[in-house]
Amino acid sequence: MNKILVSGKVEGIVLKSNDPINFLGTVDKKTGIISDKKHPLFEKAIKDTILVFPSGVGSSVGAYTIYSIKSNNVAPLAMICKKADLTVATGCALANIPLITISDEEFLSIKNGIKISLDTDSATLSVHQ
Repeated sequence: MNKILVSGKVEGIVLKSNDPINFLGTVDKKTGIISDKKHPLFEKAIKDTILVFPSGVGSSVGAYTIYSIKSNNVAPLAMICKKADLTVATGCALANIPLITISDEEFLSIKNGIKISLDTDSATLSVHQ
């Protein structure tokens, strides 16, 4: 775990994208479903997942989208990325969604569909087999 940006303790199933996420243009605020047909996670729900992705992209208004998905109870349990851009960091802080950044090696080692635990208090990220 490289950096804790928003603290928390969660356990859940990974939903991973190797492509950046533009929250404003890609995530439906009401349903938490990826609505961009060009995105690899198209039609996947981010609700109650540990969302793992390289970084956010796009407009800073995406932070409001992250806040909205939390308000609509369709947000991920936590977000993990290689680079937390201002949009993702601000959105997670506003919505109180745990957010950490990890190294390239850690990113590559996390597979879609695995169960992981994140505890920022003890600075642990554990993979369950």
